[in-house]
Amino acid sequence: MSHLMPEGPGADLTGRFGRGPVVSLPYTRIHHAFEAWATAQPSAVAAEHLGESITYAELDRQADRLASRLVAHGIGPGDTVGVFVQRSIPMLVGILGTLKAGAAYAPQHIGVAPESQLRHVVRSASIRVVLTLSRLADQVPRGMGTQVLAVDQLMADGPELTSVHEQFVPTRPASPDGGCYVLFTSGTTGAPNGVTVTHRNVCNLLLTEPGNLGIGPGLRVGQLLSIAFDMAAWEILGTLSAGGTLVIRGKSIAETAEQVDVVIATPSILATLDVDRCRRVKTVAVAGEPCPRSLADRWAAFCTFYNSCGPTETTIVNTMQRHRPGALRLTIGRPTPNNTVYVLDDEGRMCGIGETGEMWAGGDCVSAGYLGNPELTAERYAPDPFLGGGKRMFRTKDLGRWTPDGDLEHLGRTDDQVKVRGFRVELDAVSAVLESVPGCTRAVTLKVDNKTLVAFVMPAEVDPEQARTTVTDALPYYCVPAAVHPVVDFPRTSRGKIDKAALLALASTLGLSAEAA
Repeated sequence: MSHLMPEGPGADLTGRFGRGPVVSLPYTRIHHAFEAWATAQPSAVAAEHLGESITYAELDRQADRLASRLVAHGIGPGDTVGVFVQRSIPMLVGILGTLKAGAAYAPQHIGVAPESQLRHVVRSASIRVVLTLSRLADQVPRGMGTQVLAVDQLMADGPELTSVHEQFVPTRPASPDGGCYVLFTSGTTGAPNGVTVTHRNVCNLLLTEPGNLGIGPGLRVGQLLSIAFDMAAWEILGTLSAGGTLVIRGKSIAETAEQVDVVIATPSILATLDVDRCRRVKTVAVAGEPCPRSLADRWAAFCTFYNSCGPTETTIVNTMQRHRPGALRLTIGRPTPNNTVYVLDDEGRMCGIGETGEMWAGGDCVSAGYLGNPELTAERYAPDPFLGGGKRMFRTKDLGRWTPDGDLEHLGRTDDQVKVRGFRVELDAVSAVLESVPGCTRAVTLKVDNKTLVAFVMPAEVDPEQARTTVTDALPYYCVPAAVHPVVDFPRTSRGKIDKAALLALASTLGLSAEAA
């Protein structure tokens, strides 16, 4: 796309459909919202983990102590602190202490992330201090000039809580447009790309509706996801900035999900849960990958269900839809407050209603860019000609279209548009047809080579021949998978998404016969 033009058949859609409501924010630094709750309800439980708990007052006190320690090490605005941990209460102290010191945190899950990735994160983000747990300290990469601090040890060594809490006041406070966290996404070249997400970005989602998910005092929110995944920030910061109680899981996702009121998950993780055992849940939000209609209907039948969309670069999600079982279609909804979405053609012009184009995201969700990678930033971030005023928009590489009633339909990724036998095929469209087969709850379609598609469906009881026949009846011949493999479950990445690389390897092992895997 050489240039971007506000004109086009859908040029008038920006005002009608493409703009989220304009809403003012109560805070522009996310830890300030947490501090307000620590003052308002000091004895309320902020978090639980494996039988232990911590109140808002104690969490605030411990985070203040850590912030003072970080500042003594020269940490402040513009710095990034590594939070290389496993799920725990000290993890929360590490995050909040870093934010109070004015720095951004870079979360990594020790034991999941390989050492090479940890070294890449330290090097890319110029990390000088890494926060961890004492039992994990020997797994933090050494010899890189970093200071390693064990948060749990610092907490244990501190004085007992008294009635007087001298609040930490930074001499160099965080800026609304300063970094809140640095998330590392999968890189097309193999090296993860660091994305700097600002406090304004985060507050804009978590402190407005519907992104706050109605979280408040007395509500329990599950911390189910990998801490290196941006949706974990939705769980953690979304809860602590709203006065809720964060329930940090142990080994069992299901056990925690059954004890909470709010669940944030990828569809792949949500599909593993037994809805009959989760009737306490009041609100569910999914994002990260396409959600099957049957899964959305199953949960929306008894709780508030949000289907959401947005890459890390647009701050967790930037569109949301409250789905109801009787709805005409499952969509990704509309832009969240203070955000915009544009569906543009190849010339950068707005598409009309029902026309498929590429979705660009604008407004306060747009992150600061890729860490130390100005070339990639220039490729994916562009001046926003629709908002102007120096604003930028982000190229999501997601395909979409507006419905007549103003919702966005997600139609897959531009990189999921493949050529098979010379024809363009949208892999998600094939999967959607497969998910219409009786009994099929999830489908994934993959390109094997220039002539061949293969599909996986679950559960294992799905009839593969019936599945192929359904695609044959609905789509052109070049869209029909050479094989459909029913499986018990899909492999998942550490971030809870379907592991397509593992499925491709499995397809190679199984060959092109349509036998159950």
